[in-house]
Amino acid sequence: MSELFSGTGEGLARLGLEILNKGGSSVSGEISQRWFNASGKYIANYKKRHCQLKVLGMRDPVDLARVYTGVKLLGDDDIIRFESVAALEESYRKTRFRGYVGRQSDGEKRSGVVVANERQYLMVLGGPGAGKSTFLRKVGLEALKTLHRETASYAHRCVPVLLELKRFEADAIDIPALITNEFATCDFPEPAQFTQNALRQGKLLILLDGLDEVPTANLDNVIGTIQDFVDRYDQNRFIASCRTAAYRGGFTRFSDVGMADFDDQQIEQFIGNWFSNEQDRERETGKKCWEILQEPKNKAAKELAHTPLLLTYLCLVYDRSQRFPANRSSLYQKALRILLEEWAAEKRINRDEIYEGLSIELEEQLLSEIAYSGFDADQLFFSRRELTTQIKTFLSETLGVPKTLNGEAVLQTIEVQQGILVERAENAYSFSHLTLQEYLTAQYLADNNQWSEMVENHITDSRWREVFLLLPGILTGKQGSNLFLKMLEQQANKYLQSEHLKQLVQWATESTKFSSSNFNPAAKRIYALFLAIDLNLDFNRALALGIDLNSDLLSTFAPRIYKDHGLNFALKRIQALSTTLDLGHINNLNTDLELSIDLAKHFLQINIFSPTNFSRLIDRLEKLRSNTLNSNIRAQQEQVSRAGILELWFNTLGISTATAKLSMQHVTALSEYFYICELMVRCKEAAVRVSPDVWAGIESRILTVPEE
Repeated sequence: MSELFSGTGEGLARLGLEILNKGGSSVSGEISQRWFNASGKYIANYKKRHCQLKVLGMRDPVDLARVYTGVKLLGDDDIIRFESVAALEESYRKTRFRGYVGRQSDGEKRSGVVVANERQYLMVLGGPGAGKSTFLRKVGLEALKTLHRETASYAHRCVPVLLELKRFEADAIDIPALITNEFATCDFPEPAQFTQNALRQGKLLILLDGLDEVPTANLDNVIGTIQDFVDRYDQNRFIASCRTAAYRGGFTRFSDVGMADFDDQQIEQFIGNWFSNEQDRERETGKKCWEILQEPKNKAAKELAHTPLLLTYLCLVYDRSQRFPANRSSLYQKALRILLEEWAAEKRINRDEIYEGLSIELEEQLLSEIAYSGFDADQLFFSRRELTTQIKTFLSETLGVPKTLNGEAVLQTIEVQQGILVERAENAYSFSHLTLQEYLTAQYLADNNQWSEMVENHITDSRWREVFLLLPGILTGKQGSNLFLKMLEQQANKYLQSEHLKQLVQWATESTKFSSSNFNPAAKRIYALFLAIDLNLDFNRALALGIDLNSDLLSTFAPRIYKDHGLNFALKRIQALSTTLDLGHINNLNTDLELSIDLAKHFLQINIFSPTNFSRLIDRLEKLRSNTLNSNIRAQQEQVSRAGILELWFNTLGISTATAKLSMQHVTALSEYFYICELMVRCKEAAVRVSPDVWAGIESRILTVPEE
């Protein structure tokens, strides 16, 4: 008979025949052959029904085994209990991302399959799109591999049976009959007898997927039926899943564990798995996608990637165009709609309406009001009372609903169905992703035409930066983004009002206006300004302007300077020179002169200033170096270093050291000015529609003396 047991169904067929023999059934050669055929069909059927992912409008399904990324689970003891909402908020602000906060580091969270091996009864909890269903299906697949003696991570020799609980609609639910039907569909001989034998012998792995998808009216009945079933057949293994917000207990035997959000290692692995075909491997698509997602400008998009469903969405977006869109508002709006309606439609969840007449569009407005009120008050967490009051007020004002409406029931429904508002601790709610709260805040400002107040009150507040960047992608009117950018420019100019800064800016304009290079005039002015300030570092030791911000601006306005002419390296050389020319420090004069000559040649090459002046500077510096090499008088070296080199530089630039000297107040003002300019550029890139003439005018006025 051994020749019958080869191929895909061998392991399952062997186990099935063992179950029948142990149950007292007589097994003939014909029955054995039928068992083998049915086993192969069952495995193929499991893979076809449960191991093909086709979500979010994908044209073709994706094999689960190819893209699956191992999940990590957290038990109740691993979730930090905060003493107050204030402590929870303080912890969150340090990390930005609002996932489960565990006592252990991300690397020590436990592998899902390892936990499934240890626990006979397991309840897996998580938010919408967290990967609960995928995890159950993967464990079942590993169980089939174990039967076939393949390398598998599941340790128990049993037959997986997956039951979707959303189908438990009838009053009378016969779980053994449903299991029997799974085997009968694949032509197992005597499926009812086999099911009873397997249950009594504890040879089944029962996967109960989606307790939250059970119709509300039948939930208590389903919980009771499952409990009775588990108690009766307690030798088997069970894994159930439910959305965290919908879980109310009732499964006394089960260990409750939470799906940990994807960490960076899992995100990178998932992306690599997703882009794993031969063409993508050759092009290193996955590597490029991960690197782009790591860029600071995509920080908010990456936050979505911690949820497997939204990471799938990001991979689909990247796959279409090999980039993420500049208009991130459209990206986040789609992510919001996935949670609001599309995911439920994909899973065919028939839930009660939140409230009759409350459309998706109105619900989005409700959420935007909640998001804005919290964000404006610098409040990221809400009490149940605050939320229910806002919900009742909104429904009363919008739909004329009586204020006696049960606001808590509406809040609970929103939380369970969509997972956009999540209870993080007792009586402490937040948005599932800060990115979504920022997007909804921007949506509220656009819908209610209140963005001008945001510009006036929060222009230099980094907490509002993402809202600023999202707004131009939402302002779709003819003048919306034009007016927005003009107002940013007006706010920026307020930081250049001091006479001292006006003199410095006027010098940067005059010293570069006759340059024959075709670099962006704004970039020339910025570069000139930083050269003068950094050369005078002796007086500007409190300088708060960062190299990174400077480089961001210049890489935007003059990519050729930035990339082809070693801008970042040149900026560092400027600071190195200014440090060695510190008047309070005795230096090696030859080193100072070498740095000066090298830097002067760089500026002559990029032709930002007058080339004649820099040719003269190079000649004079080289003469100084020649004289110094022939002199051994230390005092003379110090005198030349202190009185000569800096004087040559400032004479060449046509600026006095007094003009280049900044007070702390000047430093702060200039820093804020450059922050707004860089933000303005990013907002222009994110805008749906901007007049070329409007932007050309704004760009031409960057770092010029504002008109009175």
